[in-house]
Order: sequence, then structure tokens, then C-alpha cells
Amino acid sequence: MGCKVFIENKNHGGKTMENNASILVVDDDKEIADLVEIYLVNDGYKVLKAADGEQCLSMLSEHPEIRMLILDIMMPGIDGLEVCRTIRKTSNIPILILSAKAEDMDKIVGFGTGADDYLTKPFHPLELLARVKSQMKRYTAIETGKEPLPDKKEEIEIQNLVINKAAHVVKKNGEEIALTPIEFDILYLLASNKDRVFSTDEIFERVWNEKVYEVNNTVMVHIRRLREKIEDNSRNPKILKTVWGVGYKIEG
Repeated sequence: MGCKVFIENKNHGGKTMENNASILVVDDDKEIADLVEIYLVNDGYKVLKAADGEQCLSMLSEHPEIRMLILDIMMPGIDGLEVCRTIRKTSNIPILILSAKAEDMDKIVGFGTGADDYLTKPFHPLELLARVKSQMKRYTAIETGKEPLPDKKEEIEIQNLVINKAAHVVKKNGEEIALTPIEFDILYLLASNKDRVFSTDEIFERVWNEKVYEVNNTVMVHIRRLREKIEDNSRNPKILKTVWGVGYKIEG
């Protein structure tokens, strides 16, 4: 335990409608949970805490005001991945998973947990807040029916893919494929800007709607998993191309 989280004493202004929401923080490490709570409260969020998976599931049923979940992956009893799968059977509430091990990220993104995003400990508090704000904006827009219409063509065809922005649906050879919200947004960003190369930092800033605070492999992990879903051969991609030393693009 005793995982280090960077923290600074800073109060953020500019509260938005998402900031008044309640967020459930689930971590058996009290120090981590308390530090996450401090930053969320300073940014205007209401925070509830649970120490394990069972308590998390119980609190979700008792507190309908909870609008987002920050969930540690390694906990006694029901672990974070199983909690995430259980919640996804009945709810599309945003779930941000925390892990102390970078190698857990492939499990989180790739094995159908339903997590919307993840962070590896130790993380910068500003990056945590950026991820929270991004997910809350997306969730609030969907819940209120005010998700902004795209400024590009709503349905895009690329080889054997059809991407429908309005419905948030992607079909490959006529069959719908399951993408996470982040995967969909990355794909739509690149597909609606064919032949333009985006760096990993640009993709992060456009999809997460926040500045990059530190170097991480978040975008690369999502790109890899996205390729495994949309490409016939992810090791030899024909749709989502790498431009070495620069970034990624989808060819028109």
C-alpha cells in the first residue's frame, strides 16, 4: 500500500453544473481515498467513499445521486474489474479505474470490463480532475439529451466500417462492434479528419478535452485495443495507421 499521489494545495474556481455531482471513491487504501477526496471536494464535487467492492455496490443502490465512480482495481473480496462488470449490467455511470500496475491497463481496456477510463498510480491530481471532468461532461450530455451534434458528417464510411456519430454505433461488415466511449471518440476524431496526422498529445487533448499534464501511454493503449476491434489484422493495420515519430491517422 502507501502508493504515492502527487498533491498540491490549490482551490479551483469556475464551477460547472457537473461539479455539483456526487462521486463515489472506492479504494481500500484510506490514504489514497482521502487524497482523492480532497481534490474532488476542492473542485466542487461531493464525495462518498467505500473501502471494498461489496460496500461500493451497496452504496450505489442506496445513493442514486452518485454520478461517477472512481474505482481501485486491487481490493479484497470483489476486485475492481468484477465490480465494474457488475455495474455495467444495469448502469452506464462513468467509471474511472485506478491501478498501481501499468500492466493492468490492458486488462482494464481489453477484457470487456466496461470501464470508461483509467489512471496508473502515482498520478498527478490535475490529470485526475481532467479525466473526471471529461467523463462527467460526456455523461451529463447523454443523460440530458444535450449531447452536441457533430460539425462533420454524422455517418462516415471507411473501408468495411460505418461510423454513426449520432447513435454512437460502429459497424464492421454490417455487424455492430462494441467500443468504449473513449475508443469511439478516438475513432471518430481520426475518421472525420482523414489523412490528418494527430500526435498522442493532440488526441488526448481533443478526446479528453484537457491538457496533457505528464507523459503516459493512455492513448497508445486505447489505439492498440481499438485496432484489435476494427482491423482484420491489428499487427498490420489497414485503417488506423501509425506515422512513426509523429502520431496516428486514418487514410481517406
